[in-house]
Amino acid sequence: MSTLESAQVPLADPVPSPAPAVPVTTARITPRHSALVRITHWITTLCFLALLITGGEIIVSHPRFYWGETGTILTKPLFRIPIPSSRSLVPTGYGYVLPDQNGWSRALHFQSAWIAVLTGLLYGIYGVFSGHFRRDLLPRKTDLSWRSFSAALRHHMLFKRPDEAEAWSYNLPQRLTYLFVIFVLFPLVIWTGLAMSPGFVSAFPMTVILLGGRQTARTLHFFISIALLLFLFLHVGMVCFAGFRSRMRAMITGQLSPSTEGQ
Repeated sequence: MSTLESAQVPLADPVPSPAPAVPVTTARITPRHSALVRITHWITTLCFLALLITGGEIIVSHPRFYWGETGTILTKPLFRIPIPSSRSLVPTGYGYVLPDQNGWSRALHFQSAWIAVLTGLLYGIYGVFSGHFRRDLLPRKTDLSWRSFSAALRHHMLFKRPDEAEAWSYNLPQRLTYLFVIFVLFPLVIWTGLAMSPGFVSAFPMTVILLGGRQTARTLHFFISIALLLFLFLHVGMVCFAGFRSRMRAMITGQLSPSTEGQ
């Protein structure tokens, strides 16, 4: 073949070189709270709000508190709340009575209480067997020192915003507070509530005997409820301070912030 002929032979198309690999970014949303924790949290929240409203209506019917087994309008109270009553026979010092809402409030109070108890029982079983209590609430060894505790407490007292790492875990004051509420205040408010139930006490008389009487149970129930209400205000305040939208999203959808992999 001549040089001219070889020059006229068409050249084959060059093999295209492979395109450079493009990193694929896969978005992964890490759940901050499990589905069961979120569900039980909101059920408990609704029940607690119902209990606060109905409990207030029940107190209005007799805003006097006693110590021991019995307490009537003829008995000197341990203390009284300076508000009008919804019953004309209860001496309050006011010249009028409030509308009586004692019927529906007691019924809703008991229903909300039993739903809260069953929800708390479900949460407790899950927390034990899933490791939620051990992993998220029990203090870590690195936190079990006065220096760590005081530093975390000072962080809260100075109203410093939590950093990114704290968004995924609780510090020592938070862990101790949640443990106290879950394992001390909630059991006590349930115990004192059951001690005021004639049907339950007839089956389990030691429920009220150990407390010293039904009126003692009612007084303790009131103060424990106040403590839970203060915790609610503190909890909501800290959520707003740390980032309301982010924390609410984490408790509703389980998603706090997206992370990427493969970059």
